[in-house]
Amino acid sequence: MHPRRLFTFALAAFALAACSTTPHVDTSPAATPLAAPQPPRKIKIGLALGGGAARGFAHIGVIKALEAQGIYPDIVVGTSAGSVVGAMYAAGNTGFQLQKMAFDMDEAAISDWALPLFGKSSGVLKGEALQAYVNKAVNNQPMEKLKIPFGAVASDLKTGQPILFQRGNTGMAVRASSSVPGVFQPVAINGHTYVDGGLVAPVPVRFARDMGADFIIAVNISTQADAQATVSSLEVIMQTFSIMGQRINQFELKDADIVIQPALGKMGSSDFNSRNQAILAGEQAAAALMPQIKQKLEAKRRP
Repeated sequence: MHPRRLFTFALAAFALAACSTTPHVDTSPAATPLAAPQPPRKIKIGLALGGGAARGFAHIGVIKALEAQGIYPDIVVGTSAGSVVGAMYAAGNTGFQLQKMAFDMDEAAISDWALPLFGKSSGVLKGEALQAYVNKAVNNQPMEKLKIPFGAVASDLKTGQPILFQRGNTGMAVRASSSVPGVFQPVAINGHTYVDGGLVAPVPVRFARDMGADFIIAVNISTQADAQATVSSLEVIMQTFSIMGQRINQFELKDADIVIQPALGKMGSSDFNSRNQAILAGEQAAAALMPQIKQKLEAKRRP
């Protein structure tokens, strides 16, 4: 056979063989696409501020420390002194502004002495001055108009039940929450008589939860029973509150994610001259727990 014809036959045979060969199919498993990262969960941070009269200045230090780390509560609820600081904070004042207000505050501005009626009086202070002071500090805004949802806890004197004020006159709610029996006169609101919220909720953790908080930072400024120097009638009353409140706090504080307890030592409940030390103690206590706060917040926000 002619060489050229032989080459043509070989080329045709090669082409036919190529056409009959099974094509290669890639049977390896396809690469799984990476899932899009989930955005962090949005949670509501609640700040529960406890009662303790002048020791309440420590709340300002805690707020300053939280703000310094970019932590801003979505809900604020307070009892007694905590309601005073909480209302002014919920109105939009920063920690530094609260500190300035504390330094400028004149104790006489919230003291309106009541004259005993026939030798009998339910309190030496009427409380109207405190109500006016708070309303001025919040620009006379009602509770529901404050920038941060805010609640103040008081006790119904007749039933002993707690009440959470969330609407209406801010100063009056704070006054009711702060009306320590024997010191302030009880407050009458809509046919009910209210006294200090520390009788039922020294640190209002459960009420922060009721208001929708997912993560609660509680600030406990009450004294240990053996730490308070009982040198005046007010100190004796506040000591009694502390003893009562410790039992309640054992259950209440368990529901908080973080409990901050400023080292206030033997600072008296009427020691307004130590406000600077109290603010510093609050700031230091919150700063010491900041790694734990951030860690727990991050875990809570994780999808």
